[in-house]
Amino acid sequence: MAINRGHRFPINFDDAFPQGLVMVGEVAPDNEYLSNDERARGKQPKQKLDETTGKRQWKATVTDPSETNAKRASFVLTFLADVQPVPTTDEALPGMRPIELDGLTAEPKVAGNGEFKYQSYVFRATAFKAAMASGGAGRSAGKSAGNGGGAETPAKAA
Repeated sequence: MAINRGHRFPINFDDAFPQGLVMVGEVAPDNEYLSNDERARGKQPKQKLDETTGKRQWKATVTDPSETNAKRASFVLTFLADVQPVPTTDEALPGMRPIELDGLTAEPKVAGNGEFKYQSYVFRATAFKAAMASGGAGRSAGKSAGNGGGAETPAKAA
């Protein structure tokens, strides 16, 4: 049985990101590209829609503390939701907050250039996981709490 290209595998947040994720900045609409010509003519950017679900795409920059390669630790995560997802955790530092995601999926992808290709994943999420009322964020001791969405990150070495 063949698996179609672009198949999205549901994945547990703790399995994908054992040390959690840190969101840097804010969630923003993922808009289609506009050329300088189109901007000059006054064309308004249009928000991208996911071709599989039909939901609006939102993006956020996240950092994976468990990634050992600094160039691959930060990536843009995609959220699929009708309304803009709102983080449920407080900032740990200005502009940075630990997050955890709901509805996380992983789509395998080849990344890199020339001889330097590697296995990567596009991660997408539907929402931020609700933070626990008692100061913890629902993660075991030693792990950061958080929420996040769909993004591309390299495969983790075992």
